Amino acid sequence: MTMKERFRKFIPVIVDVETAGFNAQTDALLEIACIPILLNEDGVFYPGEALNAHIEPFEGANLEPRSLAFTGIDPNNPMRKAIAEDEKTALRRIFKGLKEVRRAEDCRQCVLVGHNAHFDLAFLNAAVMRTNNKNHNPFHQFSVFDTVTLSALAFGQTVLARACKAAGIEFDGNHAHSALYDTQKTAELFCHILNHYPMLPNALHTEQTEVELNDNDDE
Repeated sequence: MTMKERFRKFIPVIVDVETAGFNAQTDALLEIACIPILLNEDGVFYPGEALNAHIEPFEGANLEPRSLAFTGIDPNNPMRKAIAEDEKTALRRIFKGLKEVRRAEDCRQCVLVGHNAHFDLAFLNAAVMRTNNKNHNPFHQFSVFDTVTLSALAFGQTVLARACKAAGIEFDGNHAHSALYDTQKTAELFCHILNHYPMLPNALHTEQTEVELNDNDDE
């Protein structure tokens, strides 16, 4: 089975954002990381290459002190300023990379995968609108896969670190709240769940076979 067959021509892409608050319209987007999920010839899902950026706060953006203290991000750090990109440049670069992966997999669109995915999607959509990147955006506007829900079903855990531990994935709390690190760990977790739990198509095939057998018994 190919990726386009498994997810109906969608390709899952893990996304994590670090922000200066909880309001996608007013608070700054500071970091973003994306990792496409790929499928090898043996039917095993694995994380692709990461695309990430440190982002300059947009003009007039709110920087909530408590959020900055939580993430440990200092927007005024000279080392960060030296590598930070403006939102438009960062998104265009990342979207271009994802477009190449999507085309290589013959998929129509990307679907965002995240831990509390709608939070990440809200900030991504807000940045897309601010930067007039709508025509370049490869993501579905509202559909997501949420690893909080998947982890709750698979392990009875909703916190990323605890879900990773339950899955046997190493998680270093000292690196948490870095967009790239959290994206890498969420990608490992998502792949673990996909690789270790039955696929719905198999279940449907079994159900259809049972129905056919029952129908034959009635003849």
